[in-house]
Amino acid sequence: MEMIEFEHPVARDFVTRLRRADLPPVQFRAYANRLAYLLAVEATRDLHTVPAEVQTPLENTLGEVLVNSPVIVPILRAGLGILEAFQDLLPDSQVAFIGISRDEATAKPVWHYSSIPDVSGRKVIVLDPMLATGGTATTVLKHLFKMKASDIILVSVVAAPEGIAKLEVFDNLRVITVCVDRELDSKWFIRPGLGDFGDRLYSDGI
Repeated sequence: MEMIEFEHPVARDFVTRLRRADLPPVQFRAYANRLAYLLAVEATRDLHTVPAEVQTPLENTLGEVLVNSPVIVPILRAGLGILEAFQDLLPDSQVAFIGISRDEATAKPVWHYSSIPDVSGRKVIVLDPMLATGGTATTVLKHLFKMKASDIILVSVVAAPEGIAKLEVFDNLRVITVCVDRELDSKWFIRPGLGDFGDRLYSDGI
């Protein structure tokens, strides 16, 4: 596993704004979307291109075009909050959906829904904004690697050390996050964290 703590002053500013408990959902969604553009640029840094000839208004020239666009997999529902930016940057990418919730009594993942195209031999970008215990991410990664994904990039906004440690067993995995926070509390919330990312996208909950 490769771990990248994304360093950018604008990203740090956006995360600080997202942390604010009094930030209403409409602004939370807006800042999450803006931050996602920065993360999408970082996550796509090593995509493959091939030479291509293009006619400009003045002459022919050579450029580059992407090949084999990755499959984007937002984990419902929090992953939807950063999906749009990745779709804008990768308009030719297929989008798969996985619905998993965390059992708040046990912190174990509960699988609800999946719609995944053939990912055999393909790069996959998984969107999981809050990497807490790592249980949900582990379940998703195992499933995608079982489907023969070639390599996976997991994108989060904030991560806990415990979650990162749990993912160290995976090869061909890169984890990108803006902040590695201090710890998980007794209820498996990331501290200091952002609260519940999905709730804050769509309601006034923590």
